[in-house]
Amino acid sequence: MTLQAPPNRLNSQGKIRQVGIEIEFAGLPPRDTAMIVRELFGGELNVVSPHRLLVEDTRWGEFGIELDTQYAHPDKSLVDDPHPEDSEWARHQHQRRVEFHQKTRELIGDMVTGLVPTEIVCPPIPWNELEDLDALFETLREHGAKGTDASLMYGFGLHLNPEAERFDVDYLLAMLRAYLLLAGWLRDEIKVDITREMLPHANPFHKAYALKILDSRYSPDLDTLIDDYLHHNPTRNRELDMLPLFAYLRPDHSHELLHTQLTKPRPTFHYRLPNAQLSQPGWGSVTEWNRWVEVEKLAANSEVLLARCAEYIADHNRPMLTRVKEKLVRLLRREH
Repeated sequence: MTLQAPPNRLNSQGKIRQVGIEIEFAGLPPRDTAMIVRELFGGELNVVSPHRLLVEDTRWGEFGIELDTQYAHPDKSLVDDPHPEDSEWARHQHQRRVEFHQKTRELIGDMVTGLVPTEIVCPPIPWNELEDLDALFETLREHGAKGTDASLMYGFGLHLNPEAERFDVDYLLAMLRAYLLLAGWLRDEIKVDITREMLPHANPFHKAYALKILDSRYSPDLDTLIDDYLHHNPTRNRELDMLPLFAYLRPDHSHELLHTQLTKPRPTFHYRLPNAQLSQPGWGSVTEWNRWVEVEKLAANSEVLLARCAEYIADHNRPMLTRVKEKLVRLLRREH
């Protein structure tokens, strides 16, 4: 598949925009996965704990590989709390607790390996080098990694974290509008797995929020855009999660969701919709990036974007029976 260029290839500093990739899968434990990453991209192996490893100093930076459950990993706050002012006896007791804790977490990890996914968190990669990254997906497939469609129990996803081109409200509003307009098309293209649809991780936006955002009279400043998003979407579980970007832009914002441990501030969109289709030969980050680029193309074409927004609002304002009838006709045509 040919890699598609976004309409805006550079960030606000004039550098090639980057994209972070996260993928979940079964069938390969973290250590084996880390060895594959090192073999493909170089770097040094750093075993943080038995089920959490880093591959450092690769051509792009640091890859993180781990079992995707906090219970398989030592609690950092316990391990990194030596209390040097304590007595020798107290320090000895603390060390025994730490060792017991580490062994317990290692045992839990051993027990759940194969039941919970392995996750790879890639470093930020220039968008024009994603074809090189796809060697990883092909190699994982060859070594028996199982993706979303390998089992009804596998609600695995691939997340893209495309770097924002810039941070002004007009650009961010255009991106949100384009995404809302193309969300249905993306779901049809991806064929979002039924298990992932049932899980809360990539829920669609509610109609009330779409109608507010797509209304041509909606012209917020950046703080209003952020506050309206948080009011209508008080959750991380959106197919396009804006919380990391908003936390980056407004580090002093009072909303608790922008300060949780799971919200990592960064200058990127957090696109959570794609399946991890490792059973499909040729599937990889390029496939999902190309779909994402359609959102960026629509956002960059202001005339078409506004026309599509007006169509959406006009369609919503038509009688419900008319809309239901036309939807049924489309579904019947698709079946035949």
